[in-house]
Parts: sequence; structure tokens; C-alpha cells
Amino acid sequence: MKSRIVLILITLELAACGASAGGKNTVVAAFYPLAFAAQTMSPSAKVENLTPPGAEPHDLELTPQSVARIERASVVLYLSHGFQPAVSDAVKSAGGRKVDILHGLPLHSASGQEAGLTADPHVWLDPVLFQQIVRRVATALPRPVHTAPLMADLRALDRDYRKGLAHCARRDIVTSHAAFGYLAQRYGLRQVPITGLAPESEPTPKQLEHVIQLVRRTHATTVFFERLVSPRLADTVAREVGAHTAVLDPIEGLTPSEQQHGETYLTLMRENLAALRKALACR
Repeated sequence: MKSRIVLILITLELAACGASAGGKNTVVAAFYPLAFAAQTMSPSAKVENLTPPGAEPHDLELTPQSVARIERASVVLYLSHGFQPAVSDAVKSAGGRKVDILHGLPLHSASGQEAGLTADPHVWLDPVLFQQIVRRVATALPRPVHTAPLMADLRALDRDYRKGLAHCARRDIVTSHAAFGYLAQRYGLRQVPITGLAPESEPTPKQLEHVIQLVRRTHATTVFFERLVSPRLADTVAREVGAHTAVLDPIEGLTPSEQQHGETYLTLMRENLAALRKALACR
């Protein structure tokens, strides 16, 4: 009798562990902006971000434990078109609801399918497109879902960008990689990237010289770099054209310091706006 009781207790404990590891309220997000949206709208859900703080999501490689989390989750939020190939492969075996955030959005094509990308995935940097993403995420999340506050914040963010970038001395933004195409299009700017859509791509000496000549013609005073990638190329271009460097964050993930200081998608987007206004001499 005692052995049967012990066996029952072990079985119940294993079941509880399984429920907590997966569970009907577990949401797995491929990287930070999706995790931010899910957790903000559904505070009661357990949201797991597959991309660790400080890691560059384009290069993410999944551990067996991460693959198991994807397979057990009730909802998996991810981006297709080659943004994170390891995640897209693992999603095929997911047992829960699979939500491709890029599906149906007006995407920019990737020239030459650079580094496996078939489209520009950086839609979250456009507050208007991010509102569409939020609506899509909300339909997949466990209830209750609180959509209105985040949507109001994104509408206010869009208004601030429109107002803040309406009257600027310059319209060209020189960036370390081509992450800001949607943001530039939304607010009438022109992106001049040093590298392409994949931040780890390296320009040839000829391509780098072409970028330097292009930057000179724009009379840009600032070359933007990002915290998760080496600023070496941005420093090189800035030195050649007599400009200085500043951070423009693609918000693909938080650094440990940003996480510790309570930074969020919203605060980083406003820091980006301040950096753009200063670089473009907006009034």
C-alpha cells in the first residue's frame, strides 16, 4: 500500500513539473519585441524569450532545452523569411499554436536573399506595423488579454515620431546595418546602411568605399551603431567622413544593463527618436 502511495505521489509530481514546463498558459517568443508584447498584454501568462539578454537574435542557435520549450508551449511567436532559421525549423514540431508574425504584412524584399533572408524582418521598428503585430499576438494569447494600454502607447509613439521628425535639416540616416527601412519609410527618412539586413555581413573594400562616398554626399554628421554588434565599421566610416557615432537601437534584444535598468521597447524607441532628432538637426 505504501509503495502505491509513493508511486501516485511521484506521478503527480511529474505531472505538475510537466504542466509548469509547458502548460496551457506558456508562450514562447523568438526574441525580445514579441516577448515584450505578449507579457505586456497577458501578465498572467508565462512568457519565455528564446533569445538571451545580450545575444544577437539573427545568429541564435537553440539548445535541446529550448527546442523542448517550443514543442511544449501553448503558443509560439516567431518570424519567418529566414530571420532565425533555427527557430523556424524547431517550430515545425511545435504542438501548440504557431504564429508567424510576418505573415500578411507589407514586407520589403531582401536583395539577393542576403544571408538566407527573403524579406526585411525589422517590422517592429515601425510603431504602426507593430500595432498590427500586437493585434495578431493578442488573438493567440491565453486569456485574459489587455490590449488597449499597449495600443494607446504605440499610437502615442507614432504621433511623437511624426511630430519629432517633421522638420529636420537632414533626412538621411547612416546606420551600421539595414534595420531601419520600415521606420525610415514611415517618417520620410532615407536609410544609408553600411551593411545589409544581416548585421554580421561584411562589406567588401569596394562596397565600403562606395558607402563612404555616399555618406559624404549626404553631409551626415552622425553614423549610427548598435549595442549588440561591434561598432568597428561604423567607427571606420565616421572617421573617414569626419562624423561622430551614436547609438540607434534596432531593439532586437535587451542588453543585461538595459534589462537591469528597466528599459523596454517603448523607452528604447523614445531614445531612438531623441538620437534621430539630434543627428538630423530637427526643430
